[in-house]
Formats: sequence, C-alpha cells, structure tokens
Amino acid sequence: MSNPHRHKLFGGDVDWFTVLLWFTLCIIGWFNIHAAVFDPEHPGLFSMATNYGKQSIYIFSAMLIAVAMLIVDAKFYSSISPILYAITVLLLIAVLIIGRNVGGNQAWIPIGSFRLQPSEFAKLATCLLLARYLSANSNKTPNLKTLFLGGIIVLFPVALVMLQPDTGSALAFFALVFVFYREGYISGPWMFFGALCILLFVVTLAFSHWAVIAVLAAICALGVYYFRKKRKIITTLITLFVISAAYVFCVEFVYDNVLQSHHRNRIDVLLGKIDDPRGQGYNLNQSMIAIGSGQLWGKGYLQGTQTKYNFVPEQSTDFIFCTIGEEWGFVGSIVIVGIYLTLLLRIVNIAERQRTAFARIYAYGVASILFFHFAINIGMTIGIVPIIGIPLPFISYGGSSLWSFTILLFIMLKFDANRKGIV
Repeated sequence: MSNPHRHKLFGGDVDWFTVLLWFTLCIIGWFNIHAAVFDPEHPGLFSMATNYGKQSIYIFSAMLIAVAMLIVDAKFYSSISPILYAITVLLLIAVLIIGRNVGGNQAWIPIGSFRLQPSEFAKLATCLLLARYLSANSNKTPNLKTLFLGGIIVLFPVALVMLQPDTGSALAFFALVFVFYREGYISGPWMFFGALCILLFVVTLAFSHWAVIAVLAAICALGVYYFRKKRKIITTLITLFVISAAYVFCVEFVYDNVLQSHHRNRIDVLLGKIDDPRGQGYNLNQSMIAIGSGQLWGKGYLQGTQTKYNFVPEQSTDFIFCTIGEEWGFVGSIVIVGIYLTLLLRIVNIAERQRTAFARIYAYGVASILFFHFAINIGMTIGIVPIIGIPLPFISYGGSSLWSFTILLFIMLKFDANRKGIV
C-alpha cells in the first residue's frame, strides 16, 4: 500500500509531508517577523524596506534552492562533501580577516547589502563529511581511531567559529554527538556520564566550587564507609572523587578565563546569582514578560505591545519566539512546538528507513542540528538555558540560516527520495 505523503518526482519518492512541515514553518516565520518589526509606513509583507519584505525574498529563493537540491543527483552530495567542507573552512578563516563585527561577533562576510554567515553552512558541510567518513567505516567495528578522526572533523570548524567568537554556533556542532551514539561509537553509559558532567558543570557555576567539592567528598566518604570491605569499589570511589574535584576546578578556570564577560553575566543572571533587570538580565526579563503576557490565547496578530514598542531585543531573529508567545499565546506556542517535534520525529523515521549508512548518518546529523537549535532557542527565551544567540530554524529572520537549514533538510529528502540508488 503506497504512502499518501509520497509521490513520484525528482527521480524518486519525495516525502511531501516533511516538505509541508518545512513550508509551514517558513510561512509562520514570515508572518511573525512581520509582526515583530511591523512598520506602519511600510505595512506590506513584500515591502523591501523592511526585514519581512526581505524575508519574502529569502523564502522564495529557499524554495528554488529546495527544488535544486531535489534535482541534483544524490551521489553528487557524497562526492562533493570534502570540497564543500574545505570551502566552508576557508570561509571561516576569511571571516576572521574580512568579516563584519556585529554584536561583538565577527561572524559575517558583507556581500553588498547581504551578510553571509559561514558558520551556518559549516554545519551542513560537517554533516556531509562526517556521514561520508563514518559510512566508509560502517562495516568495521566501532573503534577509537574512527571516533577520534570523526571528532576532528567536527571540532576543527568549532575552533574556527570560537575565534569569531560565536559560542552559540560553535555549541551547535556538539549536537552531532547523537550521531556517534547512534552509530555505536559512544555507548549509553558514556552518554550518561556526559550528562552528569553537564549537571556538575551547572552545579559548580551555581554554587561555590569548594561547597561542591565538600559535597562530593561527603558522598565519597559515605560510599567508602558502606563498601569498606570491598577494596576495588573503594579505589574506584576515590578515583572518581579525584577526577570530579579536578573537573570542578577546570570548570572554575574555564568560567573565569575562557568565557567572555557577557557570557558569564548571562549565566549568572540565569542562575540567579545576580539581579540585573536593566542590564545583563534585560533581554531575558523582557522576553519572559512578552511570552507571559500572551497568556492562553495571545493578544492577536500585530497586537503585541512588547514587540511593537521594541521592548524585546533581536525580536525578529534570536527572540522571534517571544512574538509567537505574546501574539498567539500558550496555545499558539504549543502548536509551534508540536510542528517542530513532528518534523524531528519524521526526520528520525526517515533516517531509520534508509538503506545506506551514508544517508542514515547524514539524516541523524540533520535531526541533531535542528533539535539543538529548536531546544536552545526556545529554552533561552523562557529562561531555562543561557542566552547564546542562535536562530530558530525556518522561523527567525535571515537568509544564511534559512538557506543553510533548507539545504540541510532537502539534501536528506533527496537521499530518501531515491534511497535505493545512493552509494
């Protein structure tokens, strides 16, 4: 029995349900950008003097890009991946030399009135090259050498992005850890250990590092007493305590010497260590006010006072979800979250039905990147993660992010469309 969401086109069966989800998010984004930066002197959605007018061009061009991605032979993407990776690396180097500094980040290359952000396309190139490398070793038992070299593929652009410095974009690459987990290079216990490291990192930032070490010492002492007749367990507990204590000091060092002052301030505001509603906490405070003021059903389209009077900063880009929360309320926000979750589940389903390792690995890379952006962007607008400045896929204003996410998604759809012939 044929799938009603799949039809013959572009040399294969395109998953039109996923295309519909993508197009829906693009249109929702367009209308909410219109609401976020509405200009009474240029009210039309197609006014080129406004961001929403420019976004209409970006969406139309994204549609052309999507068609192009489906027309190109699927085998081409695997063969071009090393070249594409090299080009994006060169662009990441170029942006450090000729890039434009915006908001403290030198992350854009000016091309006339348009600004190209290479880090967005670097995620795409990294997903493709990582898929090619890991799929070439898919017939072998997962080993540390492959994991190490695969990690280098991911971490090299991360290092260049951190030099901009664009912490948000750099962190997005780490979402590819789920690819390594799916392919068996990282086991469940190690993923759990990583989660514990993140928890310990947050706890260390929230409290005095000496207090954290004291608690760890107390837990270790209790364990030693309970297992006092088992030397191996005692040795393990002491070793874990020493490693944990060293990790706590490393966290303290990174916080004081690696993170920039505005990153430290944002973390302190989020953890409640400082109260600065007019300074570092302003963005988060206004964001939460805007979303909360929408209540259940929202204030209505173009009726958001927080966004209309520019109380919320970056309201058409990083904080676009505030407009959704204020004008469409809790119900509208849940609908948007539901669309994203449906898209992510669909991508995972597509990944699992692929017949080649390359297509499967790439699809999981797409899911990982989109999930990170979706979760972190919404999380930072409601105050559960630090503000790191990353776009909401397909909804935030901007050509670079829309095009890169569109290419990322539609290459996967091309793989799925004729998955029987992919090498």
